[in-house]
Amino acid sequence: MRPLPELTPENTAFWTGGAEGKLMIAFCTDCAHAIHPPQLICPKCWSEAIETKAVPGTGIVYTYTVNHQIWAPGMQVPFALAVVDLHGAPGTRVTAEVVNTAPELVTIGQTMRVTFINIENIWLPQWEPAQ
Repeated sequence: MRPLPELTPENTAFWTGGAEGKLMIAFCTDCAHAIHPPQLICPKCWSEAIETKAVPGTGIVYTYTVNHQIWAPGMQVPFALAVVDLHGAPGTRVTAEVVNTAPELVTIGQTMRVTFINIENIWLPQWEPAQ
């Protein structure tokens, strides 16, 4: 079983946007800074004017790792986790499991698109090759 995040006012849009197929990222409405993980105050300008909006849901693999260790009962290995630089949210990276490809085929610089897995009321983002 995967550990699930606790929903809070600042992160609910991120963890539930997948229900509509949307990757939701927090942005400061005063300075346009993308904020991830979501926060109530902009770390750049200290504004409290934060809103979430959908980003394209694509990006470029910044780095990745392939896990061969079973660290939870029933876990399937190997699997890849990728840190992806998001399109539409400069300076923002989202880490998630890579699906729909063999872990050894993931590469730095590869274009990914978001997909989601629903567990209870949480929509966990996952990455899959865009091509």
